[in-house]
Amino acid sequence: MLHSFSRSLRPLLTASLLASAALTPVANAQDPVRLGFMDPLSGTFASVGTSGLNLLEFAVDYLYNSKGGILGGRMIEIVPLDNKQSPTETQLQFRRAVSEELRILFQGNSSAVANTLNQTITRHNRRNPGQEVLQINYAAVDPILTNEECSFWHFRFDAHAVMKLEVLTDFIAMNEDIKSVYIIGQDYSFGQVVADNTIRLLNEKRPDIEIVGNEFHPIGTVKDFTPYVTKIVSSGADAVITGNFGADMVSLARSIIDSGMDAPIYTFYAAYDGITATLGEDGKDRIRLIHTDSANPIASKTRRDFNHTYKDAHPNFDVTQSRLVNALMMVVTAMEKSQSTDPYDVAVALEDMRFTNIGGDELWMRPDDHQLIQPLYISKQTDEGIEFDADNSGYGLLTEYEVTADDTALEHSCRMRRPRR
Repeated sequence: MLHSFSRSLRPLLTASLLASAALTPVANAQDPVRLGFMDPLSGTFASVGTSGLNLLEFAVDYLYNSKGGILGGRMIEIVPLDNKQSPTETQLQFRRAVSEELRILFQGNSSAVANTLNQTITRHNRRNPGQEVLQINYAAVDPILTNEECSFWHFRFDAHAVMKLEVLTDFIAMNEDIKSVYIIGQDYSFGQVVADNTIRLLNEKRPDIEIVGNEFHPIGTVKDFTPYVTKIVSSGADAVITGNFGADMVSLARSIIDSGMDAPIYTFYAAYDGITATLGEDGKDRIRLIHTDSANPIASKTRRDFNHTYKDAHPNFDVTQSRLVNALMMVVTAMEKSQSTDPYDVAVALEDMRFTNIGGDELWMRPDDHQLIQPLYISKQTDEGIEFDADNSGYGLLTEYEVTADDTALEHSCRMRRPRR
């Protein structure tokens, strides 16, 4: 009887399993697309990471979730991963990301962290085919990441340090009043790249400019920059060049200004996140910033609407890193093109992508090294002609100089190893 009973159930069980199998893809199709965001959300540089997280979450809702999602109705979910800007903590957070099946990770702050993540992902992907992870680098600018250490699984959406320095040193070289410069920076890979290449490029473009100082300081630990600034002042430098960011940028610039030194400060990250408000009037026409997005005036209505809506939602924050929005939009475009969230499929779709961002800039993801080619801008801190200020201070960035995307592209040494599929 038992045997007979089992046989009689078999058609019903088969039908049930087929029905279940038919329903499963529909249910899975509505699961959220989960993206990891790995940056410092606590500690000395928490303001930078928190600002980026707020912007990414807003962009997801504003551009996609409020409009029905992506891939036929799937919402996007951002999962924060606090790496405290530590290479060690980054490895711990990566293991957490893998355990939670987060296979696309946005990360930007600190090239040391980005290099650690790049190496960790490379090892993981080699050992775990079919479970690969994709690194979306929106701010780490050590050139090595798209040169000697380039990876199929890494895409950079910022211009790397030498690309920026080519533009910045062109701008400095045009100023005949500058006869000497002092270079100061954080003592890690990015700070060293800035120093070495600034010296090289100025020697090529303006050999008459004297490098009167080249100094490094510990990252994130200096509370009082007075001893460093005393040396800068005594050097008689006509300008200061620094790659400092976060609290180190605030403290350094404040100390220079308080010293009474009247010289321009050429920077990578001297705006927003409290920096503009701290410098205020003292930074007017003194701070100059090389960056990847046009500042005031903003010509694109789409971007102006985005900025205004973001400011309404987050009154105490600013759109500080529009390249993070560019990265999100290009990743989503790759998903829609490939109809997949698999890292390999997304990577293939990103390669050679031409994309117009919400500011109207034309972007190209160069397939050979996964370096985004984009326009670059130099802006100054001022309170004149400003529609979007920073830190609610009344001061913001006014664009002074622009270089087209084609003119920012540099040769690379990437010899990318591509996975077989």
